[in-house]
Amino acid sequence: MTTTSHRTQAAERYALAVAGCVIIALTAAGFWLSYAHLAEVAGLHGLGTSPARQWAWPATLDAFIVAGEVLMLRASLRRESDGWAIALTAAGSLGSIALNVAGVSRSDGVPASALDYVVAAVPPAAALFAFGVLMRQIHRHVAAEESRHSRRPVGEPSAHPANLDRPRGHSATPQLPDPEWHSGHEGDRPTPAGAIRGASVNVAEETDQVAEACVPPKKRTGRKPAATDDELLDIARTAPLGLKGRASSRHIETAVRARGLPIGRDRRNKITRQVQAELDSGQANAA
Repeated sequence: MTTTSHRTQAAERYALAVAGCVIIALTAAGFWLSYAHLAEVAGLHGLGTSPARQWAWPATLDAFIVAGEVLMLRASLRRESDGWAIALTAAGSLGSIALNVAGVSRSDGVPASALDYVVAAVPPAAALFAFGVLMRQIHRHVAAEESRHSRRPVGEPSAHPANLDRPRGHSATPQLPDPEWHSGHEGDRPTPAGAIRGASVNVAEETDQVAEACVPPKKRTGRKPAATDDELLDIARTAPLGLKGRASSRHIETAVRARGLPIGRDRRNKITRQVQAELDSGQANAA
């Protein structure tokens, strides 16, 4: 299959090279015949005494065709439309054909036949179409090379910026829950430590970053003895306050765990409310 593909590509390149040579030869011949006839017309109408001006005058038309076609090629490569390039090409082409046909004359005084006009019109028209085909082939070749270089192999993963914003919950590595569970009184259910830390309470939560006490891991030797509410309340009174001098559930939980005691979410919230009530009562008495 690969050998057949290589042969096809080689044959295509050979055919394109031959067609390119023929088109270039046709373009050159058409421009030369049109240019020479326009030079004769210029010599018969006022420029015969100056050969330099006689041969330079046709360039004022044929140069429009060349410039317009090149600008159209540039515009097509940039995926845009150039109105000035189209106008230049049309003006040069129509002007060259019209002047070639209008310049037909017979020296013997006999009116020119229709075939004389056809002979005069063919070279500029052939040059126009041949040059346009040449520019088209160049455009297709350049576009094919650009597409071949920009083509991405099949199956290659693409690094899209959206993948960087993927939530953690969808990551390939699952997140393991906190292995330590805590239990409490008053109908508390075992709750993961992550859920305890993330629970919302009515009291204010601090926003400043406070270093939490790090408790070294201990070997589990059984269920830890639960403290009474009075013991937890005494410990909570020693915990630092949170934002705006209000009781902080996180600080209270940290202080309790620093004593090696467990505390559930409900009991933590209850102790926090009691401490806050004492603070409010003290502020009211002070006022």
